[in-house]
Amino acid sequence: MTTDATLVHPVPYHSQWASPELVPAILAGTMSAAEDPRWPEYGAESPAEYAWWSWRLCGMACLRMALEFWRKSAPPAMHLAAECLDAGAYVRRADGLDGLIYAPFAAYAERRWGLIAESRPTLPRTELPALIGAGRLVLLSVHPTIRDADPEPPQRGGHLVLAVGVTPDHVVIHNPSGLPGRSQEFAHVAWQALDRVYAGRGVVLGQPE
Repeated sequence: MTTDATLVHPVPYHSQWASPELVPAILAGTMSAAEDPRWPEYGAESPAEYAWWSWRLCGMACLRMALEFWRKSAPPAMHLAAECLDAGAYVRRADGLDGLIYAPFAAYAERRWGLIAESRPTLPRTELPALIGAGRLVLLSVHPTIRDADPEPPQRGGHLVLAVGVTPDHVVIHNPSGLPGRSQEFAHVAWQALDRVYAGRGVVLGQPE
């Protein structure tokens, strides 16, 4: 599938870590997220709290991008995460975190932020050009290896990126765990490459007219 149109929305970028330039070292394990000097900007109470949550808040990074695009500002990631916990979009367990859970997240985004938000457990990527053309931004469930174009990812899904544009041959994404200068902001992902990592589900966000 291709589209004849090229449209990219000028959406601000946020990493799921406070320092986007440190993402390669954090992902490689050569430094701990707790060593990120900008951790207070996240809204966390300690480096340890920041480090735990930062690996899990790709969805909050996507929401922050959408809010800055449409509302011109966004709260810190931890503030949004706390609200999503209260809304049932995250469920904290002793050994981890369940979420982002799409339906309660969409309800929260509509109620709290006045956005159009649609949970899409089934979202064919063939719909993306029309959605982007209609002014929407789309959270897509992909495998994290979308950041380095792994030709054989182990599965689809598990990570959220924000689709901000389309070209005839690509979807254009902001990737909260992308690599600086390569796959963070306005990263062009070929449709065929998307097929390898995309789980076929997501959340569609929009601005009411």
